Amino acid sequence: MDGGAFGAGKAGGAFDPQAFIRQPHTLLRLVSWVFSIVVFGSIVNEGYVNRLDETQEHCIFNRNHNACNYGITVGVLAFLSCLLYLALDAYFPQISSVKDRKKAVLSDIGVSAFWAFLWFVGFCFLTNQWQASKEEDNPMNEGGDAARAAITFSFFSIFTWGLLTFLAFRRLRDITFQEEYSTLFPNSPSLLP
Repeated sequence: MDGGAFGAGKAGGAFDPQAFIRQPHTLLRLVSWVFSIVVFGSIVNEGYVNRLDETQEHCIFNRNHNACNYGITVGVLAFLSCLLYLALDAYFPQISSVKDRKKAVLSDIGVSAFWAFLWFVGFCFLTNQWQASKEEDNPMNEGGDAARAAITFSFFSIFTWGLLTFLAFRRLRDITFQEEYSTLFPNSPSLLP
């Protein structure tokens, strides 16, 4: 990111994929996207097992279907949220109104903080249910690596979404500064180089 102000002066430029990929919030969003795939993919693929004397499969996390359902739901919705905000990040330079940019960044702050909280709850829930699992429910330890991967990447997701929240706050500060500057000095030249 070049550290300049946001606003109408930057709107309407051509889309530069290299600059877009190099932005810290884009990289973090891609990492969060991959982490969400790992979490829900691990649970969907190896999160359900059965004992030799049963035909119905149960969740590997203490036979609690709510734990598997929570991990899958949060993972899939975080995956979709990452895609939505990647599209918004790509479109962001085209937004000419400072107020619209501010709304987009405020929604990014809210959504990122919300997902950081959901991943924290998911990490705690999955960890608790994994610790409470009984060895006789899974004597061959099937899916243990997948369960640990889901727990680990839930933990990492807390930090990636937290960092996304922080970066969105920084972006909001820049937008607010430009809005105040243009209100105080309406006829001044642009802040952009």
